[in-house]
Amino acid sequence: MRTVKVLAAAGVAYGFFAPCVSWGMSPLDTHVDTHHFLTQLIFQLAIIIIAANFAGIVFRRYLRLPSVLGEVVAGILIGPYALGRLAWPVVGPLFPLQEGLIPVTPELYGIAILASIVLLFMSGLETDVGMFLTYSLKGSVVGIGGILFSFLFGVWAALIFGLSDSWTDPAALFLGTISCATSIGITARILSERRKMESPEGVTVLSAAVFDDVLCIILLAIVTGVSRVAQTGAVPHWGQIGWIALKGIGFWLILTAIGLLSARRIARLVKTLRSPGIIAHISFGLALFLAGLSEMAGLAMIIGAYITGLALSQTDLVDVIRDQLQGVYHVLVPIFFCVMGMMVDLGAMRGVIGFGIVYTLLAVVSKVAGCGLAGLMTRFNRRGALRIGLGMLPRGEVALIVAGIGLSSGAIGSDLFGAAIMMTLLTTLAAPPLLHRSLAGGTGVRGPLPDAEEDTRNIVLEFPSFAIAEFLIHYLVRAFRNEEFFVYHLPMEETSYRIRKDDLSFTLTQNGNRVELTVLAKGEHIARYFLLEELLSLKDLFEAGGKIQSLDTMSAEIITGRRTGKPGT
Repeated sequence: MRTVKVLAAAGVAYGFFAPCVSWGMSPLDTHVDTHHFLTQLIFQLAIIIIAANFAGIVFRRYLRLPSVLGEVVAGILIGPYALGRLAWPVVGPLFPLQEGLIPVTPELYGIAILASIVLLFMSGLETDVGMFLTYSLKGSVVGIGGILFSFLFGVWAALIFGLSDSWTDPAALFLGTISCATSIGITARILSERRKMESPEGVTVLSAAVFDDVLCIILLAIVTGVSRVAQTGAVPHWGQIGWIALKGIGFWLILTAIGLLSARRIARLVKTLRSPGIIAHISFGLALFLAGLSEMAGLAMIIGAYITGLALSQTDLVDVIRDQLQGVYHVLVPIFFCVMGMMVDLGAMRGVIGFGIVYTLLAVVSKVAGCGLAGLMTRFNRRGALRIGLGMLPRGEVALIVAGIGLSSGAIGSDLFGAAIMMTLLTTLAAPPLLHRSLAGGTGVRGPLPDAEEDTRNIVLEFPSFAIAEFLIHYLVRAFRNEEFFVYHLPMEETSYRIRKDDLSFTLTQNGNRVELTVLAKGEHIARYFLLEELLSLKDLFEAGGKIQSLDTMSAEIITGRRTGKPGT
């Protein structure tokens, strides 16, 4: 028995000391090193969160630009290639430059990857599959045109500058894929301000952006697979490329089909838990699980996360999940964009400034030409085609995620990563003035407009305060969803929703203490009837509440302390 105890003690001692010996440090050293490492990580996250959110507010409020641009710029300034490498009292360098492909610590980059999964999961939840199917013809033509031109022009830029030997080179593939993504947030804001959200161009751009995201995710799956083969030293041949494409598209289609078919059953199952928080957490757990499956299949993690959100977007759990994860989203996503900015080496970009300028110009031309020509193939005239092309011009979240994947995999270096960031920033900055100018003038459609399609009406409700308007818009959104309308939250600074059912669609926006409903003339009477019905219902609710107990009586009870529910009263 004593021998057994001695052997057990020896085993415990070996299990404790062996890792320390292998790393050349004592247990005390390990504790001290871990403590220092955790302290540094906490300081890093604190600086990132404060800097990213402050820069985001400046860009959004004062420059009227997406907050994502401010978060990226904040990362560039505080990153290991700039202020982050400076030594500070007590803590030393906050963001010391790391050796290898990723200039930040693996732990910080891991948090950024988790943030990208949250971002794509929430993007999938917001995807309007109904709009995607309803406007699939126009949206698919415009989306394919933009993707095709952008990818080819991006690959061509790498070839003409000698950055790649062939179009199957990983660097060329990723540069082409980065150029494909579209950020619809800034376009949606401009269309809403100009009352063009319900115009033929507005509807086409919104539907094409959905199609564009889906195609870009599928293209990323294929490019990731081809790049991994190329990085082993082998030259991918057409058979391999075909197999990788088949595997990527097959994985996407099978998981998406399974998700869409089983989403309602999963929703019914998790509803039995009767806890909004647990429902949202389990849903996000499914997104993480599919993200892991995607990585095991040789694809990017964000593909599985997007598919999960896309499937759950067809259930009535969307509001619950979004509300419960909103706090996590607002904390993690700025960290992701800030970390992406921290990877930009401005010094390494000196040699590719010329390439970055040409790459940006080609990115502009490819979207305007690709989407514009596709618009001409439908029933848009040159003015309408230009509006569609400029509406698809801004790059954003997906482009940054693809660039980060390319950098972490070694497919592109820090110089090309910086050029990709440069292209993303410049296309987003160029889009608003160009799109604003193009929206002036006449119709963008050839021939007569059926059913006065472009004749939009604006219904405005003005209230005494912002709080009342905010309450009403959320009440209306819930009412629309109860009537089986599909409600899509537009990525804009103002609270804005796109609401659709069958061939009826309109936009609901809160602007200060005003609630505005923009609708086509053919649906105006339905929208007014619905608004009147809900306002009367809300009035009855308030009157019923007043009969129970007046607000004055309730206030008096709160002040005097009566009916406080104290034990023994």
